[in-house]
Amino acid sequence: METTKIASFDRVSELKAFDETKTGVKGLVDAGITQLPRIFHDSPSNLANPKPLSSDLLHLTTIPTIDLEGRVLEDETKRKNTVDRVRDAAEKWGFFQVVNHGVSLDLLERMKDGVRGFNEQPSEVKKQFYSRDFSREFVYTSNFDLYTSSAASWRDTFSCYMAPNPPKPHDLPAICRDVMLEYSNQAINLGEFLFELLSEALGLKRNHLKDMDCSKGLRMLCHYYPPCPAPDLTLGASKHSDSSFITVLLPDQIEGLQVLREGYWFDVPPAPGALIINVGDLLQLITNDKFISSEHRVLANRATGARVSVACFFTTGIRPNPRIYGPMRELVSEDNPPKYRDITVKDFAAYRGAKGHDGTSDLLHFKI
Repeated sequence: METTKIASFDRVSELKAFDETKTGVKGLVDAGITQLPRIFHDSPSNLANPKPLSSDLLHLTTIPTIDLEGRVLEDETKRKNTVDRVRDAAEKWGFFQVVNHGVSLDLLERMKDGVRGFNEQPSEVKKQFYSRDFSREFVYTSNFDLYTSSAASWRDTFSCYMAPNPPKPHDLPAICRDVMLEYSNQAINLGEFLFELLSEALGLKRNHLKDMDCSKGLRMLCHYYPPCPAPDLTLGASKHSDSSFITVLLPDQIEGLQVLREGYWFDVPPAPGALIINVGDLLQLITNDKFISSEHRVLANRATGARVSVACFFTTGIRPNPRIYGPMRELVSEDNPPKYRDITVKDFAAYRGAKGHDGTSDLLHFKI
């Protein structure tokens, strides 16, 4: 009898019923559920830590931390050392943390409070923003790939394109409007500085990546991970790489982020006041694999309180952007020919939107 029940599990109907509540995972928690709904159950192979740490990686514990010294790197030796560390991290990890990054700690806290504030409002207030139409200025939803993924993830998200055309203030929820505008401006300033360091790390002029419009677009994704009743059965975010040039991630003090390196999941413990930077697929593509866009995931939240994070993706995403991107001619040669075809950012974003987080790299689709 039990087998029949499982066999008749109507996944699509349960997904629709969840989606139509317009209250996301937080709504399930507020309703007092004690068991994880089946739509969130992931396969043991996706939840596992693939293989033991190989002996040559034993000295590594987590992603490197780089001190940006308040973005004042006027001393040539200091700047060169910082650029060398950025290069090493971008080539080997695709991830690094930055401290003394020039964004005030007070603003980081207010931004996280804004994410909590929005998600912890009464459902009736949030519902008006719930949608799967990502062309809208501001979208609140649960799992952008809800209907295509093999298992839903235990998180809710609101997102908005903040550059190059910022939203009108009235398009943003009052509870987090001001801090979203303030934080995104600071993230753009930091991003432009990071693109300078990355350009120099490639042996190019300081403004090279900026002149290619890599810092032109900014999409902000604010994630809310409520406590999970069965954290061993699901994930907060399944394995994926980012479809950006770079991502600037503001985490909170609850652990969960893991980065995949050579088949092993490394925990990224929270470091007070740090921001996490990662290379996205678009930067891997234009550097012809010199810098790597590493896969990462978020474990389901075991804490008693909600976990939040704010990811600022440097990309114009699905917004119109006619610029063509391919491996940079300065980095290709007869010995190192282009590995990817020329694309637009919109093509890349549309492919990710349709494919979702299915555990495979989007870059494979664009290989020559």
